[in-house]
Amino acid sequence: MIQEIELRLAPEISQVPEKLLESISNKLNIPSKKISHIEPIQRSIDARSKHVVYQEKFRVYIEEEFKPKLAESYLPNFPNVANSRPVAIIGAGPAGMFAALQLLELGIKPVIFERGKNVRDRVFDLRAINLHNIVNEDSNYCFGEGGAGTYSDGKLYTRSTKRGNVRKVYELLVAFGAPDEILIDAHPHIGTNKLPEILKNMRDCILAYGGEIHFNTRLIDIELVAQSIRSLSFKNGSKFNTDKVILATGHSARDIFYLLHRKQISIEAKPIAIGVRVEHPQSLIDSIQYKCETRSKFLPPSPYSIVKQIQGRGVYSFCMCPGGVIAPCATSQEEIVTNGWSSSQRSRPTANSGIVVELRLDDLKDFRKFGPLSVLEFQKSIEHRAWLQAGRTQKAPAQRYLDFIEGKQSKDLPKTSYPPGISSIELASVLPKLIYQSLQKGFVEFGKSMKGYATNEAVIHAPETRTSSPIQIPRNKESLEHTEIKGLFPCGEGAGYAGGIVSAAMDGMKVASALIRFMT
Repeated sequence: MIQEIELRLAPEISQVPEKLLESISNKLNIPSKKISHIEPIQRSIDARSKHVVYQEKFRVYIEEEFKPKLAESYLPNFPNVANSRPVAIIGAGPAGMFAALQLLELGIKPVIFERGKNVRDRVFDLRAINLHNIVNEDSNYCFGEGGAGTYSDGKLYTRSTKRGNVRKVYELLVAFGAPDEILIDAHPHIGTNKLPEILKNMRDCILAYGGEIHFNTRLIDIELVAQSIRSLSFKNGSKFNTDKVILATGHSARDIFYLLHRKQISIEAKPIAIGVRVEHPQSLIDSIQYKCETRSKFLPPSPYSIVKQIQGRGVYSFCMCPGGVIAPCATSQEEIVTNGWSSSQRSRPTANSGIVVELRLDDLKDFRKFGPLSVLEFQKSIEHRAWLQAGRTQKAPAQRYLDFIEGKQSKDLPKTSYPPGISSIELASVLPKLIYQSLQKGFVEFGKSMKGYATNEAVIHAPETRTSSPIQIPRNKESLEHTEIKGLFPCGEGAGYAGGIVSAAMDGMKVASALIRFMT
C-alpha cells in the first residue's frame, strides 16, 4: 500500500531520518518496520511563528517496494536531427538552451550562436573583472553559456506557473545533473557551483543528437528582404542563411536592441525597477527570520522577501541570496552593475538582496528623446555615473544602511563580499532623486517590519539596474512571431517575456513549439 501524508515537523525531526520514520509511524499508527520507504514530494519552511517548522508531504510505502526514478528517465526520446532543417537560436541562456531542447524533441535542428564563451572558459573573464577591473564585453557575468543565470546561482522559484510546464523544466534540469530536491522544494535552488556541469551536460546532449553550438559568435547584422529574415552576420566574419530565428539574447544585450532599432524593427520601451544591493551578516538575517539567537543546524540559511508601498510606488527585495556574494555584472568597461549569487550550500557569512524601486515610463521625461530606447539610456546613465563616482573602477559606491537613510557619507565601511571592493560615496550622487528618496523611505519601513534589519552593520552597494529588460520586442500573441518581421521569434528575458531562469526556459520551449507550425 502507498499512502500520502502531510506533516508539520520541527527541523530536528524532519531532518533526522530515524526521528522522521518514528513520527510518520506514529501518525499512521503502524509499526515502523512495515514502512519500506518514505518519499518526500513537497517541502517548505514555515517561519511565521516562534517555532519554525517544515511543512512537508510524503508518499509512504507500506510493505510496498519502492522503485526510484532514474534521472535520465526524465529525458525525452530525442531523435538525431543532424540532417534536419536548422533553426537559428541567438543566445545560450535559459531561453535559448531550452528552446534548443524543445526543437530537438520535435525533430528540428537547433543551431545556437552565443557571443560569449563556454561555461568553463567564462571563469577567466570573471576573474579579470573581479580582480583587475577588466570587462570583456562578450564574456562576463551576463554573457556566455548559460547566460546571466549561470552565475546568479540558479534560483528556480517562479510565479509564472501558467506560462508553461514548470515541472518539465525541473525534470530536464534533474536529468542533466541538478539535485532531485528541486522537484519537491517550494523555493528550489541549484547553486552557482553546480550549474557549470549541468550546462555542459545539456550542451553535450544537444551536440550528441545533431544540434550545433557556436561560441564566440556575436550577432552584428540581420539581413531582411521584404520584412522577412534572410541571413545573419556575425562579428567573426561568418554568415548563416536562415528564415527562422529565435532571438534569446538576454536583458543585457544592448547592442541587439540598438541593431533592431537601426534596422527599423519595432521595439518598445518597458518599465523596469532600479535600486541598490544591500548586504547583511547572514547570522543577523537568520536571527530575524527564525526568531532565534543561533540558527539550528537543521535549517538552511534564511532568505527574506519584503515589499512596501512608498507613496504609491513599490519598493521591494529582488533576487535575494542567502549565504551569498555580490558580483560585478557590468557588460561594458565604463559602468558598474551589481547582482548576487550563492553556492548550493549557501555557506558564505553574508546575505545580500537587491532592493529596488518600481519605475514608470512617465518618470523618464528627460529621456523621451531616445524613444523606445529611453529606459535603456536611463539605465546606462546610472551605471556610468556610478563608475565615474568610483574613480573609473569597478569599486562599487557604497554607504552603511543608517548613513544612507540619514543622507551622510560613511566614515568607514564593513568588509564586503563584492570582489572588486567598495568606495565610501554618498549614493545621492549616484542615484536619481526619485529612486534615492524612495529607497530612503523604504529602508525605514523595512526596519519597522524586520526588527534588526535597519543597522549600520549592513552596507548598501550601488547600483542594481539589471532587474529585467528595458525593452520589449513585440510579438503576435498566437504565433509568437514578431508583429512585423516574418521569421523572427523574440524570446525570454531580453525580449521582455520572462523574469528568471524558469520563466525564460518555459518561454524558450513555448516559442520553439510555436515556430514548428511555420516549418514547411
